[in-house]
Amino acid sequence: MGKPVSEIRNEFSMADSARRKELYILYADDGRKGVKQLIAKYKNEDEKLCMELKRLDAMKVFEKKYAVCQNIAGVDEAGRGPLAGPVVAGAVILPVDCEILYLNDSKKLSAAKREQLFDEINDKAVACGVGIVSAGRIDEINILQATYEAMREALADMGKEPGMVLVDAVTIPKIPYRQTGIIKGDACSISIAAASIIAKVTRDRIMADIDQMYPEYGFASHKGYGSKAHIEAIKKYGPCPLHRRSFIKNFV
Repeated sequence: MGKPVSEIRNEFSMADSARRKELYILYADDGRKGVKQLIAKYKNEDEKLCMELKRLDAMKVFEKKYAVCQNIAGVDEAGRGPLAGPVVAGAVILPVDCEILYLNDSKKLSAAKREQLFDEINDKAVACGVGIVSAGRIDEINILQATYEAMREALADMGKEPGMVLVDAVTIPKIPYRQTGIIKGDACSISIAAASIIAKVTRDRIMADIDQMYPEYGFASHKGYGSKAHIEAIKKYGPCPLHRRSFIKNFV
């Protein structure tokens, strides 16, 4: 009689990837259903992990391209399109060979996963910065210039000079650093993806706070975007001080 399945299960649960490979060989001839299921389960998890590591490695192409530049910063924004609230930018410098599983464009992640990754990014990053530009400022200088302003603020907020700035889609005016604009950069650069999560989570938290101030608009659910319910609330109650007047003039 071999070891109890419960004991083998505990071995697998405590093993790292190298030890699991040894266990696969050790129990390969064990014909018990429970052991076969354990081996199948952990092999499946190992395969998924391998695929995830390959995906992350593919997202380091620009970080590898500019590897000679120390402190590569990713920059991205959240909130260019909403009718209310600020535009927020994030700037992140990750360590070389940083591994954050499931790091991706913030739009491809659930709110719960973004929150989890937000904490991990802050824990592992060399530097993180946030820039926030208000709705009033957006009305004053337009959304594009406000986005650039938020990005410059985020870079300054890091407290560390980047050797290269990777930006999602745009070129930031008036910064003294080398930079590269990357189309769909939040999906193909881990640095930009990290910045997108920092920006998105920060802005979502701001909109949740705004919802407490102006609950009639439902900011916590739509985050200020132009949903049907949001537009109807604006028509019913009028704009609040945090609405972007230049964005809502067509239906107010």
